[in-house]
Amino acid sequence: MQPENTTDTTNLSYWLNWRVLLCAVSVLLPMIIALLIIWKREGSKHLTPRKGENLQDRNRSDDTWKPCVKEIHPVCLLVYRVAAFFFLLGSLVAKTLSNGIFMYLYYTHWTFTLVTIYFGCASMLSAYGCHQFRKSRRDTCNISFVGTDAEQGSSTPLLHQNSTNPSHDNRVIAILSYITEVLFQTNAGAVMITDSIYWCVIFPFLTIKDYDLNFMTVNMHTTNVVLLLGDTALNCLQLPWFRISFFVLWTGAFVIFQWILHAFELIWWPYPFLDLSSRYAPLWYFGMALMHIPCYGLFALIVDMKHYFLSKWFPSSHQC
Repeated sequence: MQPENTTDTTNLSYWLNWRVLLCAVSVLLPMIIALLIIWKREGSKHLTPRKGENLQDRNRSDDTWKPCVKEIHPVCLLVYRVAAFFFLLGSLVAKTLSNGIFMYLYYTHWTFTLVTIYFGCASMLSAYGCHQFRKSRRDTCNISFVGTDAEQGSSTPLLHQNSTNPSHDNRVIAILSYITEVLFQTNAGAVMITDSIYWCVIFPFLTIKDYDLNFMTVNMHTTNVVLLLGDTALNCLQLPWFRISFFVLWTGAFVIFQWILHAFELIWWPYPFLDLSSRYAPLWYFGMALMHIPCYGLFALIVDMKHYFLSKWFPSSHQC
């Protein structure tokens, strides 16, 4: 239902003022910088192998399914990811069925969906990784067996690895690994900014009277970061600083979606600080843009500390 005091966003005068210009700068300028960084640092190198290169090696696709230490079997990471995927998917479907498609007006629902997609892709790669792990263990045993026969003078032929693996399959795995890696890095910042803004800004200050804090609301603003941190504790994925660019583009896409929607449809703002008619709107937008740095940085710090301590405490088994 449209609130009575909502400004008419379909009126051209709503958009033609200095506040909208400053807000647009706070959104569009970081997105342009992010695109330039992605183009400079990556371009198409992850999707186009050079001559003689193994695309699977170049993309470090093993990092998407290998646990951080050798003592953890890849199947443990697979089970965790599958369980997280179905829990998130069930929560997503239940929330959407109870509140309708309008839930996608909220950044929380966007991010929750993105986290669910990440766990779905990561589960597929973990299943592939378990197959690769089992095959490598089998081949190691075969090589050891043949070596023993050779010492005894046997002429048993060497059981080698499957050489018929098509390059197309390697390319698909490499692309899926790259997408999964980017999803992880985008979600790292998105879940932090989603939950921190909700619990630190929206819930204590901006919620309406008689606000109903139910289980599903807490679930949507808590389990995303908890499950992603659990996956972070197990996986080998890194969080380089330049990948904050995808996080910036994700948030910028949401804001632009809101602008386009409100320009053509008289509808409420899902978050009061997005309303461009407020005289504090430029400050809100600038503040939200700055929040991307500490939100991504905090998650990156957690990942770096994990790898640092694991390399110190378990130098022989740390495999990231």
